Amino acid sequence: MAVEPIILVPFFGGVGGVVLGYVSMRMARMRCYIRDTPTSKAAGAFIGDVELKGTAESASPLTSHLAETRCVHYTWLVEEHWRRTRTESYTDSKGNRRTRTVVETGWDTVASGGEQIPFYLLDDSGHILIRPDGMDVEAATVFSFECTSGHPLYYGKGPSGGVMGSTDERRFTEQAIPIHAAVFVMGVARQRSDVVAAEIAHSGEARFSLVTMRSEDSVASGYGAKTWVAGVFGAIVAVAGTVIYAMSRNMRDSEVALCGAAALGGYLLVLAVLWAVMTFNTLRALRERVRRGWANIDVELKRRSDLIPNLAEAVKGVRGHERETQELVARMRAQCALLPSAVRDGRAAVEGLAPAVVALAESYPALKASENFLALQHELSRTESRIALARTYYNGMVTSYNARIVVFPDSMLAGLGGLRPFAFFEAKGLEREGGRVDFTR
Repeated sequence: MAVEPIILVPFFGGVGGVVLGYVSMRMARMRCYIRDTPTSKAAGAFIGDVELKGTAESASPLTSHLAETRCVHYTWLVEEHWRRTRTESYTDSKGNRRTRTVVETGWDTVASGGEQIPFYLLDDSGHILIRPDGMDVEAATVFSFECTSGHPLYYGKGPSGGVMGSTDERRFTEQAIPIHAAVFVMGVARQRSDVVAAEIAHSGEARFSLVTMRSEDSVASGYGAKTWVAGVFGAIVAVAGTVIYAMSRNMRDSEVALCGAAALGGYLLVLAVLWAVMTFNTLRALRERVRRGWANIDVELKRRSDLIPNLAEAVKGVRGHERETQELVARMRAQCALLPSAVRDGRAAVEGLAPAVVALAESYPALKASENFLALQHELSRTESRIALARTYYNGMVTSYNARIVVFPDSMLAGLGGLRPFAFFEAKGLEREGGRVDFTR
Protein backbone atom coordinates (compact mmCIF):
# COMPACT_ATOMS: atom_id res chain seq x y z
CA MET A 1 0.00 0.00 0.00
CA ALA A 2 1.40 3.37 -1.04
CA VAL A 3 2.21 5.91 1.64
CA GLU A 4 0.76 9.38 1.21
CA PRO A 5 3.58 11.95 0.86
CA ILE A 6 1.86 14.24 3.36
CA ILE A 7 2.39 11.64 6.09
CA LEU A 8 6.15 12.11 5.77
CA VAL A 9 5.92 15.84 6.52
CA PRO A 10 5.64 15.53 10.33
CA PHE A 11 8.31 12.80 10.30
CA PHE A 12 10.85 14.95 8.48
CA GLY A 13 9.79 17.94 10.57
CA GLY A 14 10.50 15.96 13.73
CA VAL A 15 13.85 14.72 12.44
CA GLY A 16 14.83 18.22 11.37
CA GLY A 17 13.82 19.58 14.77
CA VAL A 18 15.88 16.98 16.61
CA VAL A 19 18.94 17.68 14.44
CA LEU A 20 18.67 21.42 15.01
CA GLY A 21 18.10 20.81 18.73
CA TYR A 22 21.29 18.76 18.83
CA VAL A 23 23.17 21.55 17.05
CA SER A 24 21.75 24.02 19.57
CA MET A 25 23.00 21.97 22.52
CA ARG A 26 26.42 21.54 20.94
CA MET A 27 26.72 25.30 20.49
CA ALA A 28 25.74 25.73 24.13
CA ARG A 29 28.37 23.20 25.13
CA MET A 30 31.05 25.05 23.16
CA ARG A 31 30.06 28.29 24.85
CA CYS A 32 30.35 26.67 28.28
CA TYR A 33 33.72 25.23 27.35
CA ILE A 34 35.05 28.71 26.58
CA ARG A 35 33.60 30.16 29.78
CA ASP A 36 34.87 27.28 31.93
CA THR A 37 38.46 27.37 30.67
CA PRO A 38 40.63 29.74 32.73
CA THR A 39 43.07 31.90 30.80
CA SER A 40 46.63 30.62 31.20
CA LYS A 41 49.79 32.64 31.23
CA ALA A 42 52.21 32.02 28.37
CA ALA A 43 54.88 30.79 30.79
CA GLY A 44 52.37 28.50 32.49
CA ALA A 45 50.81 26.80 29.46
CA PHE A 46 50.99 23.09 30.26
CA ILE A 47 50.28 20.05 28.14
CA GLY A 48 46.58 19.87 27.29
CA ASP A 49 43.73 22.27 26.50
CA VAL A 50 44.56 25.92 27.12
CA GLU A 51 43.41 29.40 26.26
CA LEU A 52 45.75 32.37 26.08
CA LYS A 53 45.56 36.11 25.61
CA GLY A 54 48.42 38.31 24.48
CA THR A 55 49.97 39.99 21.49
CA ALA A 56 51.27 38.45 18.25
CA GLU A 57 55.04 38.88 17.94
CA SER A 58 57.68 37.81 15.42
CA ALA A 59 61.29 38.74 14.80
CA SER A 60 60.80 38.18 11.05
CA PRO A 61 57.21 39.21 10.25
CA LEU A 62 55.53 38.95 6.88
CA THR A 63 54.57 41.93 4.72
CA SER A 64 50.99 41.70 3.47
CA HIS A 65 50.30 41.92 -0.27
CA LEU A 66 47.88 44.85 -0.42
CA ALA A 67 48.25 46.97 2.71
CA GLU A 68 51.94 46.09 3.12
CA THR A 69 51.29 45.59 6.82
CA ARG A 70 53.88 43.78 8.96
CA CYS A 71 52.00 40.75 10.19
CA VAL A 72 52.07 37.05 11.05
CA HIS A 73 49.09 36.06 8.88
CA TYR A 74 47.29 37.60 5.90
CA THR A 75 44.87 36.67 3.12
CA TRP A 76 43.92 38.86 0.17
CA LEU A 77 41.28 38.81 -2.54
CA VAL A 78 40.71 40.65 -5.82
CA GLU A 79 37.21 40.55 -7.33
CA GLU A 80 36.09 41.95 -10.68
CA HIS A 81 32.60 43.20 -11.48
CA TRP A 82 30.78 42.04 -14.61
CA ARG A 83 27.54 42.66 -16.48
CA ARG A 84 26.20 40.14 -19.00
CA THR A 85 23.07 39.73 -21.04
CA ARG A 86 21.47 36.50 -22.15
CA THR A 87 18.33 35.51 -24.02
CA GLU A 88 15.97 32.99 -22.47
CA SER A 89 12.72 31.37 -23.54
CA TYR A 90 9.59 31.27 -21.41
CA THR A 91 5.87 30.49 -21.64
CA ASP A 92 3.48 33.37 -21.09
CA SER A 93 0.10 33.20 -19.36
CA LYS A 94 -1.59 32.20 -22.65
CA GLY A 95 0.74 29.29 -23.26
CA ASN A 96 2.73 30.96 -26.01
CA ARG A 97 6.51 30.53 -26.21
CA ARG A 98 8.38 33.82 -26.05
CA THR A 99 11.93 35.08 -25.58
CA ARG A 100 13.32 37.85 -23.43
CA THR A 101 16.66 39.47 -22.65
CA VAL A 102 17.96 39.15 -19.10
CA VAL A 103 20.74 41.34 -17.64
CA GLU A 104 22.86 39.74 -14.90
CA THR A 105 25.58 41.28 -12.76
CA GLY A 106 28.00 39.92 -10.20
CA TRP A 107 31.55 39.68 -8.88
CA ASP A 108 34.12 37.01 -9.79
CA THR A 109 37.35 36.34 -7.92
CA VAL A 110 40.26 36.96 -10.29
CA ALA A 111 43.17 36.66 -7.84
CA SER A 112 43.75 35.61 -4.24
CA GLY A 113 46.50 34.50 -1.91
CA GLY A 114 47.87 34.60 1.58
CA GLU A 115 50.59 33.43 3.91
CA GLN A 116 51.16 32.74 7.59
CA ILE A 117 54.10 31.89 9.83
CA PRO A 118 54.59 30.52 13.34
CA PHE A 119 54.65 33.37 15.84
CA TYR A 120 54.96 34.03 19.54
CA LEU A 121 52.12 35.04 21.82
CA LEU A 122 53.51 37.47 24.38
CA ASP A 123 51.97 38.38 27.74
CA ASP A 124 53.30 39.70 31.04
CA SER A 125 54.73 36.30 32.01
CA GLY A 126 56.67 35.49 28.85
CA HIS A 127 55.99 34.04 25.43
CA ILE A 128 54.85 30.79 23.80
CA LEU A 129 55.13 29.59 20.20
CA ILE A 130 51.91 29.41 18.16
CA ARG A 131 51.82 27.26 15.02
CA PRO A 132 48.68 28.39 13.12
CA ASP A 133 48.80 25.79 10.31
CA GLY A 134 45.55 23.85 10.43
CA MET A 135 44.01 26.12 13.06
CA ASP A 136 40.99 28.35 12.48
CA VAL A 137 42.43 31.83 12.02
CA GLU A 138 40.21 34.91 12.26
CA ALA A 139 41.98 38.09 11.18
CA ALA A 140 40.89 41.71 10.90
CA THR A 141 40.27 43.64 7.69
CA VAL A 142 43.28 45.87 7.04
CA PHE A 143 42.51 46.87 3.44
CA SER A 144 39.29 47.41 1.47
CA PHE A 145 39.18 49.42 -1.75
CA GLU A 146 37.23 49.60 -5.02
CA CYS A 147 38.55 51.25 -8.18
CA THR A 148 38.25 51.34 -11.95
CA SER A 149 40.84 50.39 -14.56
CA GLY A 150 42.30 53.89 -14.56
CA HIS A 151 43.60 53.54 -10.99
CA PRO A 152 47.22 52.33 -10.54
CA LEU A 153 46.05 49.66 -8.08
CA TYR A 154 43.82 48.01 -10.71
CA TYR A 155 46.68 46.32 -12.53
CA GLY A 156 49.40 47.05 -9.97
CA LYS A 157 48.01 44.52 -7.46
CA GLY A 158 45.58 42.70 -9.75
CA PRO A 159 45.98 40.43 -12.79
CA SER A 160 46.47 41.80 -16.30
CA GLY A 161 43.54 39.86 -17.73
CA GLY A 162 39.85 40.32 -17.06
CA VAL A 163 36.56 38.42 -16.92
CA MET A 164 33.96 38.26 -19.66
CA GLY A 165 31.62 41.24 -19.57
CA SER A 166 33.88 43.19 -17.20
CA THR A 167 32.73 46.66 -16.19
CA ASP A 168 36.36 47.59 -15.40
CA GLU A 169 35.67 47.70 -11.68
CA ARG A 170 37.65 45.77 -9.10
CA ARG A 171 37.33 45.24 -5.37
CA PHE A 172 40.47 44.66 -3.25
CA THR A 173 40.20 43.27 0.29
CA GLU A 174 42.78 41.95 2.73
CA GLN A 175 42.66 40.54 6.24
CA ALA A 176 45.67 40.21 8.52
CA ILE A 177 46.94 39.74 12.05
CA PRO A 178 49.46 42.57 12.44
CA ILE A 179 52.39 42.18 14.81
CA HIS A 180 51.71 43.57 18.30
CA ALA A 181 47.98 42.97 17.72
CA ALA A 182 45.95 41.47 20.58
CA VAL A 183 45.00 37.84 19.93
CA PHE A 184 42.95 35.18 21.71
CA VAL A 185 44.12 31.58 21.24
CA MET A 186 42.46 28.31 22.20
CA GLY A 187 44.09 24.98 21.45
CA VAL A 188 46.22 22.14 22.72
CA ALA A 189 49.62 22.75 24.28
CA ARG A 190 52.30 20.20 23.47
CA GLN A 191 56.03 19.79 23.98
CA ARG A 192 58.24 21.48 21.38
CA SER A 193 60.65 19.24 19.51
CA ASP A 194 63.55 21.72 19.45
CA VAL A 195 63.66 23.09 23.01
CA VAL A 196 62.18 22.28 26.41
CA ALA A 197 59.10 24.48 26.12
CA ALA A 198 55.44 24.26 25.17
CA GLU A 199 53.80 25.29 21.91
CA ILE A 200 50.22 25.58 20.65
CA ALA A 201 49.47 23.70 17.43
CA HIS A 202 46.55 22.14 15.59
CA SER A 203 45.24 18.86 16.97
CA GLY A 204 42.41 16.77 15.58
CA GLU A 205 41.37 15.89 19.13
CA ALA A 206 41.05 19.50 20.27
CA ARG A 207 37.57 20.90 20.81
CA PHE A 208 38.95 24.31 19.82
CA SER A 209 41.88 25.14 17.58
CA LEU A 210 41.47 28.87 17.16
CA VAL A 211 43.52 32.02 16.67
CA THR A 212 41.37 35.15 16.58
CA MET A 213 41.55 38.88 17.07
CA ARG A 214 38.13 38.79 18.68
CA SER A 215 37.82 38.82 22.46
CA GLU A 216 36.87 35.80 24.55
CA ASP A 217 33.47 37.38 25.28
CA SER A 218 32.84 37.91 21.57
CA VAL A 219 33.66 34.29 20.72
CA ALA A 220 31.49 32.95 23.54
CA SER A 221 28.62 35.30 22.64
CA GLY A 222 28.77 34.07 19.05
CA TYR A 223 28.16 30.50 20.19
CA GLY A 224 25.41 31.74 22.50
CA ALA A 225 23.63 33.37 19.57
CA LYS A 226 23.96 30.18 17.50
CA THR A 227 22.46 28.24 20.40
CA TRP A 228 19.29 30.33 20.37
CA VAL A 229 19.00 30.48 16.57
CA ALA A 230 19.32 26.71 16.14
CA GLY A 231 17.02 26.01 19.09
CA VAL A 232 14.23 28.34 17.96
CA PHE A 233 14.47 27.27 14.32
CA GLY A 234 14.35 23.62 15.42
CA ALA A 235 11.11 24.28 17.30
CA ILE A 236 9.62 25.99 14.27
CA VAL A 237 10.55 23.08 11.98
CA ALA A 238 9.19 20.46 14.39
CA VAL A 239 5.91 22.28 14.96
CA ALA A 240 5.44 23.30 11.31
CA GLY A 241 5.62 19.71 10.08
CA THR A 242 2.89 18.59 12.48
CA VAL A 243 0.68 21.63 11.83
CA ILE A 244 0.93 21.20 8.05
CA TYR A 245 -0.11 17.57 8.36
CA ALA A 246 -2.99 18.44 10.69
CA MET A 247 -4.26 21.14 8.33
CA SER A 248 -4.08 18.73 5.38
CA ARG A 249 -6.53 16.51 7.29
CA ASN A 250 -9.01 19.39 7.54
CA MET A 251 -8.88 19.40 11.34
CA ARG A 252 -10.54 22.12 13.34
CA ASP A 253 -8.41 25.05 14.45
CA SER A 254 -8.47 23.84 18.05
CA GLU A 255 -7.22 20.41 16.97
CA VAL A 256 -4.49 21.95 14.84
CA ALA A 257 -3.41 24.05 17.81
CA LEU A 258 -3.43 20.96 20.05
CA CYS A 259 -1.25 19.05 17.56
CA GLY A 260 1.16 21.99 17.39
CA ALA A 261 1.35 22.16 21.19
CA ALA A 262 2.01 18.41 21.36
CA ALA A 263 4.79 18.71 18.78
CA LEU A 264 6.32 21.60 20.72
CA GLY A 265 6.13 19.63 23.95
CA GLY A 266 7.81 16.63 22.33
CA TYR A 267 10.54 18.86 20.92
CA LEU A 268 11.19 20.45 24.32
CA LEU A 269 11.31 17.00 25.92
CA VAL A 270 13.92 15.81 23.40
CA LEU A 271 15.83 19.05 23.93
CA ALA A 272 15.79 18.47 27.71
CA VAL A 273 17.18 14.95 27.27
CA LEU A 274 19.92 16.22 24.96
CA TRP A 275 20.74 18.98 27.45
CA ALA A 276 20.96 16.52 30.34
CA VAL A 277 23.28 14.16 28.46
CA MET A 278 25.55 16.91 27.14
CA THR A 279 25.65 18.81 30.43
CA PHE A 280 26.55 15.68 32.41
CA ASN A 281 29.30 14.84 29.92
CA THR A 282 30.55 18.43 30.13
CA LEU A 283 30.73 18.26 33.92
CA ARG A 284 32.62 14.97 33.77
CA ALA A 285 35.03 16.42 31.21
CA LEU A 286 35.51 19.48 33.40
CA ARG A 287 36.29 17.22 36.35
CA GLU A 288 38.97 15.49 34.30
CA ARG A 289 40.46 18.85 33.37
CA VAL A 290 40.65 19.73 37.09
CA ARG A 291 42.49 16.46 37.72
CA ARG A 292 44.83 17.21 34.83
CA GLY A 293 45.51 20.62 36.34
CA TRP A 294 46.43 18.94 39.61
CA ALA A 295 48.73 16.55 37.74
CA ASN A 296 50.52 19.58 36.27
CA ILE A 297 51.30 20.79 39.80
CA ASP A 298 52.55 17.32 40.69
CA VAL A 299 54.86 17.33 37.66
CA GLU A 300 56.33 20.71 38.57
CA LEU A 301 56.87 19.75 42.22
CA LYS A 302 58.63 16.56 41.20
CA ARG A 303 60.67 18.47 38.66
CA ARG A 304 61.90 20.75 41.42
CA SER A 305 62.71 17.83 43.71
CA ASP A 306 64.96 16.47 40.98
CA LEU A 307 67.02 19.66 41.18
CA ILE A 308 67.95 19.13 44.84
CA PRO A 309 70.78 16.61 44.22
CA ASN A 310 72.22 19.11 41.73
CA LEU A 311 72.10 21.78 44.42
CA ALA A 312 73.99 19.54 46.79
CA GLU A 313 76.69 18.99 44.19
CA ALA A 314 76.88 22.70 43.35
CA VAL A 315 77.56 23.76 46.95
CA LYS A 316 79.51 20.69 48.12
CA GLY A 317 82.90 22.05 47.17
CA VAL A 318 82.42 25.53 48.65
CA ARG A 319 84.10 25.71 52.06
CA GLY A 320 83.31 27.73 55.14
CA HIS A 321 79.58 27.23 55.29
CA GLU A 322 79.11 23.47 55.65
CA ARG A 323 76.55 23.77 58.41
CA GLU A 324 74.31 26.25 56.54
CA THR A 325 74.58 24.29 53.31
CA GLN A 326 73.74 21.03 55.02
CA GLU A 327 70.78 22.65 56.78
CA LEU A 328 69.41 24.02 53.52
CA VAL A 329 69.84 20.78 51.61
CA ALA A 330 68.34 18.81 54.52
CA ARG A 331 65.38 21.19 54.61
CA MET A 332 64.82 20.81 50.88
CA ARG A 333 65.00 17.04 51.10
CA ALA A 334 62.54 17.06 54.01
CA GLN A 335 60.09 19.15 52.00
CA CYS A 336 60.36 16.79 49.04
CA ALA A 337 59.56 13.89 51.35
CA LEU A 338 56.19 15.56 51.90
CA LEU A 339 55.35 15.59 48.21
CA PRO A 340 53.20 12.42 48.17
CA SER A 341 50.92 13.62 50.97
CA ALA A 342 50.77 17.15 49.55
CA VAL A 343 49.77 15.82 46.17
CA ARG A 344 47.25 13.49 47.75
CA ASP A 345 45.26 15.88 49.92
CA GLY A 346 46.03 19.26 48.37
CA ARG A 347 46.38 20.98 51.73
CA ALA A 348 50.02 22.02 51.54
CA ALA A 349 52.27 23.55 48.91
CA VAL A 350 55.98 22.89 49.17
CA GLU A 351 57.28 26.01 47.54
CA GLY A 352 59.50 28.92 48.48
CA LEU A 353 62.91 27.25 48.09
CA ALA A 354 64.29 29.72 45.59
CA PRO A 355 64.43 32.60 48.14
CA ALA A 356 66.48 30.34 50.44
CA VAL A 357 68.96 29.63 47.67
CA VAL A 358 69.22 33.35 46.90
CA ALA A 359 69.87 34.09 50.57
CA LEU A 360 72.58 31.42 50.63
CA ALA A 361 74.30 32.99 47.63
CA GLU A 362 74.17 36.45 49.22
CA SER A 363 75.69 35.13 52.45
CA TYR A 364 78.47 33.31 50.63
CA PRO A 365 79.77 35.27 47.61
CA ALA A 366 81.98 32.34 46.61
CA LEU A 367 78.88 30.58 45.35
CA LYS A 368 78.25 33.36 42.83
CA ALA A 369 81.43 32.38 41.02
CA SER A 370 80.08 28.90 40.37
CA GLU A 371 78.38 28.68 36.98
CA ASN A 372 76.62 25.51 38.07
CA PHE A 373 75.17 27.24 41.12
CA LEU A 374 74.02 30.26 39.12
CA ALA A 375 72.38 28.04 36.51
CA LEU A 376 70.68 26.04 39.23
CA GLN A 377 69.53 29.19 40.98
CA HIS A 378 67.96 30.42 37.72
CA GLU A 379 66.30 27.05 37.14
CA LEU A 380 64.89 26.97 40.67
CA SER A 381 63.44 30.46 40.25
CA ARG A 382 61.89 29.44 36.94
CA THR A 383 60.46 26.30 38.50
CA GLU A 384 58.98 28.27 41.40
CA SER A 385 57.22 30.49 38.87
CA ARG A 386 55.90 27.47 36.96
CA ILE A 387 54.56 25.96 40.19
CA ALA A 388 52.76 29.21 40.97
CA LEU A 389 51.29 29.35 37.46
CA ALA A 390 50.23 25.69 37.65
CA ARG A 391 48.53 26.37 40.98
CA THR A 392 46.75 29.41 39.54
CA TYR A 393 45.52 27.37 36.56
CA TYR A 394 44.36 24.54 38.82
CA ASN A 395 42.49 26.90 41.14
CA GLY A 396 40.87 28.53 38.11
CA MET A 397 39.63 25.15 36.91
CA VAL A 398 38.38 24.33 40.42
CA THR A 399 36.51 27.63 40.54
CA SER A 400 34.74 26.90 37.25
CA TYR A 401 33.96 23.30 38.18
CA ASN A 402 32.72 24.03 41.71
CA ALA A 403 30.57 26.89 40.45
CA ARG A 404 28.94 24.65 37.82
CA ILE A 405 28.02 21.78 40.15
CA VAL A 406 26.29 23.98 42.75
CA VAL A 407 24.15 26.02 40.37
CA PHE A 408 20.67 24.75 39.46
CA PRO A 409 19.92 22.82 37.26
CA ASP A 410 23.49 21.50 36.81
CA SER A 411 23.55 20.66 40.52
CA MET A 412 20.87 17.99 40.01
CA LEU A 413 22.96 16.16 37.42
CA ALA A 414 26.08 16.54 39.57
CA GLY A 415 24.27 14.99 42.51
CA LEU A 416 22.95 12.09 40.46
CA GLY A 417 26.40 11.49 38.96
CA GLY A 418 28.24 11.68 42.28
CA LEU A 419 30.27 14.72 41.26
CA ARG A 420 31.82 16.39 44.29
CA PRO A 421 33.64 19.73 44.65
CA PHE A 422 37.43 19.90 44.70
CA ALA A 423 39.53 21.66 47.32
CA PHE A 424 41.62 24.62 46.29
CA PHE A 425 45.39 24.30 46.33
CA GLU A 426 46.47 26.52 49.22
CA ALA A 427 49.97 27.51 50.26
CA LYS A 428 50.42 26.77 53.95
CA GLY A 429 53.29 26.49 56.37
CA LEU A 430 56.23 25.27 54.38
CA GLU A 431 55.85 27.74 51.54
CA ARG A 432 55.79 30.71 53.87
CA GLU A 433 58.65 29.40 55.98
CA GLY A 434 60.79 28.58 52.94
CA GLY A 435 61.89 32.18 52.46
CA ARG A 436 62.92 32.69 56.11
CA VAL A 437 65.88 30.37 56.50
CA ASP A 438 68.16 31.60 59.25
CA PHE A 439 71.81 31.74 58.14
CA THR A 440 73.09 33.62 61.20
CA ARG A 441 73.32 30.64 63.55
